[in-house]
Amino acid sequence: MKPELLILGNSQSRVVVADGFTSAYDQIRRMAADLAPFPPQLQYYPGLRRMITETDQPAHDYMQRLLLEASPYIGGAFDIDGFDWVEGSFSMVTQQPETLTPRQRAPHIDTVEAKYLAILHYLSDTPGTGTAFFRQRSTGIERVTAESFDRYVAAAEAENTDAHGYITGSNAWFEEIGWVEAKPDRLVIYEGCLLHSGLIPPDMPLSDDPLVGRLTANLFVRGY
Repeated sequence: MKPELLILGNSQSRVVVADGFTSAYDQIRRMAADLAPFPPQLQYYPGLRRMITETDQPAHDYMQRLLLEASPYIGGAFDIDGFDWVEGSFSMVTQQPETLTPRQRAPHIDTVEAKYLAILHYLSDTPGTGTAFFRQRSTGIERVTAESFDRYVAAAEAENTDAHGYITGSNAWFEEIGWVEAKPDRLVIYEGCLLHSGLIPPDMPLSDDPLVGRLTANLFVRGY
């Protein structure tokens, strides 16, 4: 399991990709299925999300092990001495394209905090899907910081009014600077302030069944 380090955009942002990350891919999928049905995510995520707590065994143990095994890549790629686990969940994209809000049709960030990282574990075989990273064309912003947040939001609210459905690459308002294809048991690590979006092709099953739809484990850590 040799990780690949991607360097993206003018910001030279780092993204780590590691294939075949666990030897328990099918077991993890069944673990997620045992927790179904997942509740709807009521804010920005276009689908269902099941938050994992210490009482959710063995899912909680799986996520702890994943972070332990990923820690050398986190420290090496992002110059982090240590980190705290903020949250973890199983997530599924289920929302129909025509029902998306303007925010859901555009790339997003998780935070403006430095050293706040997203760890994404792909847990389904859904060809053509993945995660893409973007630059806002009008501002040149790729990483949204506390200093650039207001400028990014002002431009985003003034633009992107004619977008439809899930973003699947570059458009009039955002330029794709790189992407990672979703493959079973692939792990991706990136900074939460980097503009990104899931790539959801029109023929992807928007199923709420963890054994059928686009299932991911989503973890966030705060580095120091």
